[in-house]
Amino acid sequence: MSLSEDYLNDNFDEYYDDEEIKIRIKNSNEYINNGRLLSNIEYIEETIQICLEYDYLEEGLSLTDSALSVTPFNSELWQLKGIFLNNSFQFEEAYNCFRKSLSLNPNDVESYINISIAEDNLGMFDDAVESLKKALTFEPNNEEIYFNLGILFEKRERFDEAIYYLKQAVKIDHGYIEAWYELGYCYENSDRLHEALNAYEEFINNDPDNFTGWYNKGIVHLRLEQWEKAINSFELAIALKDDFSSSWFNCGYSYAKVGRFTEALNSYKKAYELDPNDETILFNMGQTYEELENYQQAIKCYTEAINLDTEYYEAYLSRGYCYDAIGKFQLALRDFNKAISLTSNPEDAWFAKADLEYSLGQLNESVLSFQKAIDLNNNNFGAWYKLAETYFEMGKWIEALKAFDECIRIKPNHANSYYGKAKINFLLSQTQEAIECLKKTFELDPSIKNDFTRDYPEVKTSKLFTKLLDDNK
Repeated sequence: MSLSEDYLNDNFDEYYDDEEIKIRIKNSNEYINNGRLLSNIEYIEETIQICLEYDYLEEGLSLTDSALSVTPFNSELWQLKGIFLNNSFQFEEAYNCFRKSLSLNPNDVESYINISIAEDNLGMFDDAVESLKKALTFEPNNEEIYFNLGILFEKRERFDEAIYYLKQAVKIDHGYIEAWYELGYCYENSDRLHEALNAYEEFINNDPDNFTGWYNKGIVHLRLEQWEKAINSFELAIALKDDFSSSWFNCGYSYAKVGRFTEALNSYKKAYELDPNDETILFNMGQTYEELENYQQAIKCYTEAINLDTEYYEAYLSRGYCYDAIGKFQLALRDFNKAISLTSNPEDAWFAKADLEYSLGQLNESVLSFQKAIDLNNNNFGAWYKLAETYFEMGKWIEALKAFDECIRIKPNHANSYYGKAKINFLLSQTQEAIECLKKTFELDPSIKNDFTRDYPEVKTSKLFTKLLDDNK
């Protein structure tokens, strides 16, 4: 929320360079020092306006104080002093100046707008809202008041209220591009993504060369998983401003999502060139190399990411997967153990460690690790299923049955879980239970009949099982 622009001169299309501004300030001070302030008051007031426009805060404040010493009841000068003070982060003093201005001109809308900004800066939210609502009683169709109300609520993440006021602003002035931009932001943060797109498109229609509009539009497309549209928006943002690393990064992410991995890598590399201290860029580069099965390069990227953030859980986990893929199992275990130590919910790391331990034949350790993953998420189907298979391989039939039952609890129509139970029941000579499980298996997935006849060739010609097979054709 910015201070009202009504206090800027209408002729500010004219450009002043630093030398011209300094000459005006010098002339104004000479008029003041030589007792010629009143006769040159218009020139001095114009210079104050220029100081405000070009951020010569200290000089502008000094000139305003001098002008007030001669015209202490000039509400506009008190207003300007308040703006200079507010822009200098002297909020309490600014607030008092705006109050003085209002005391001299109690119906001035711009005074209410500006005092609301000072109140907001002082944490006086309710007073700021009340000041703006007071302004609306004088000018009910002033879009700037609605905009500032919207920004007040947006800053407090009260997005529904912010949206209401911002919509009023664009209803009054359809070309109010700042309001469209903030509307897009509020819709986006309210997960109203299609409305966010509409708002950003209105913003872009009015300001097509604004890279942030294209960038934000790209982010919404990304969240909607509209990858090609996201790419188009990010590419346009990059064309307008090619040194904004986030555009390159998100363009790379979108490329990767549609399998354009070479372009993804090029985008990530450009983002990294612009921001070499962002570990997330390195991580995503690693993910892309991993997709290309270039595990050595992926490991290098993950290692660089870890060098930037020594507690980067996902980087340790992903590097562990890569070490596993190239057969460096001890390094993989080390990374999985490190990942486990970094977070209160290392479910994925426990599962990865358990899976590797199973592959290495460390079945007892694997069981303990799968159980750790399950302790963190009792509905982790993959962990229950792998645990059941591990128990089966260890000959722990009862434990395996219980694990398969958990699998069926989570996925009641998982045919292979019933098949696992059927095999265990055969081993336990619980023939009736085995048959019931087989019936359910074949009902859910008839193709498993082929696995069964392969696994149990000795019963292939049995009348009982032939009938069972026929019943499920």
